Amino acid sequence: MDENNATLRMRRRLLQAAGWSSIGALLPTLGCGGGSDSIGATASAEAATSSALGRSVTTAASVAGTGVSGRVVVVGGGMSGAAAAKYLRLWGGSGVSVTLVERTPSYTSNIMSNLVLTGQRSIGSLQFTYGNLASRYGVNRVQGEVVAIDRVNRKVTLASGAALPYDRLVLAPGVVFTYEPALGGIPGLETAAAQARVLHAWQAGTQTTALRNQITAMPSGGVFVLTIPAKPYRCPPGPYERACLVADWLKKNRPGSKVFVLDANPGITAEVHSFTDAFMNVHAGVIEYQPNVVINSIDAGTMTVNTNVGSLRANVINAIPPHRAGKVVTDAGLADQGGRWASVNQLSYESKVAAGIHVIGDSAGTAQPKAGHIGNQLGKVCADAIVRAFGGLTPDPAPVTNSACYSPITMDSASWLTAVFAYDPATLSMAAVPDSFREAASRSGDNFSDMSKWFSALMSETFS
Repeated sequence: MDENNATLRMRRRLLQAAGWSSIGALLPTLGCGGGSDSIGATASAEAATSSALGRSVTTAASVAGTGVSGRVVVVGGGMSGAAAAKYLRLWGGSGVSVTLVERTPSYTSNIMSNLVLTGQRSIGSLQFTYGNLASRYGVNRVQGEVVAIDRVNRKVTLASGAALPYDRLVLAPGVVFTYEPALGGIPGLETAAAQARVLHAWQAGTQTTALRNQITAMPSGGVFVLTIPAKPYRCPPGPYERACLVADWLKKNRPGSKVFVLDANPGITAEVHSFTDAFMNVHAGVIEYQPNVVINSIDAGTMTVNTNVGSLRANVINAIPPHRAGKVVTDAGLADQGGRWASVNQLSYESKVAAGIHVIGDSAGTAQPKAGHIGNQLGKVCADAIVRAFGGLTPDPAPVTNSACYSPITMDSASWLTAVFAYDPATLSMAAVPDSFREAASRSGDNFSDMSKWFSALMSETFS
């Protein structure tokens, strides 16, 4: 293998530098300042980190040779899948063939999508194409859907009938939402008609704009109900953030309205300080928060939520169903954690059920949160492990990842959180680093401005 130990150490330092940073240090070249609806040409976090380490970043149309070779098929072009595809080529070089299979022509970011509900962002500003992955890094882009995985002959079959051979397969399909009551879904929402009226908008896109339309159609003095599933679910602070933004918009535009937050969890699951203050002080009298709620049923016809603490009529019901791993993972029999998530070797994200298949992002069953920022990091850890495997090496024995995000509290102020996870050889898992969980002391306008900088850098690092 031509890749020397110094390069391996550099790659590990790149991962650790991103992993150990706080929100501010994550983007060392970015100062404070206002954001905008457009993404713009902001320097990526990868470029900033590499510059600090005295290492240039490859962005040319050709990718250098490294002496390793192999074929990788990546299924799913979200934060994890796109990052894995990019860094497999960036680190693996010209000998590593990477094919990215994704059903849609572009990715719509769930991050920042709550601002669509307040009219502060457009769905278009959250969409990212895969052109740069192809032109800059040589990723082969295939728009299609995987319908079968042949583990023995190592190939995947697409709905079109085409077959793609692989040496390593990376599955990053995100999540699907559970509506069937037998699987833990909410009774009353089994039909397409009910789901069209009671939206989740937890996958950014058409439902996001539809929920925005429902909110703007509310009368003054109306009622908005948000239900939160038991964890784990995608983006732990996201539902509380949504409640805050909707409450702030209603205060300004539909006075006298109320937001009821019905949480299946025993308490706020992320940014406890920030959201407790938001519910009790910033949005007092508008948001009513109730933990330990069991949703018995939802009647989409009468817009009634029946719970263990009583029934509630609403103008808008935003019900976020329980999640499970993407269909390609469950269909392949890899969701061995209660039929919901895939067990993986957390050094490489290789499935514990099927050799040569890696599961990353929201579908993976780890203690790390299911969120876009950490999804990007899992994609890079997986890419590093695969490149090492092609070179006859074992995975990095001490990976570190970072989960970070900003959370709007009002339409012009935000908080933030960050947490670090490190591999624990005693438990063979990624574990929270003591005292690494931090959140902003208070919301601020500066945080709201910095949020756009963080988002631009994260998306640039993933898709540019």
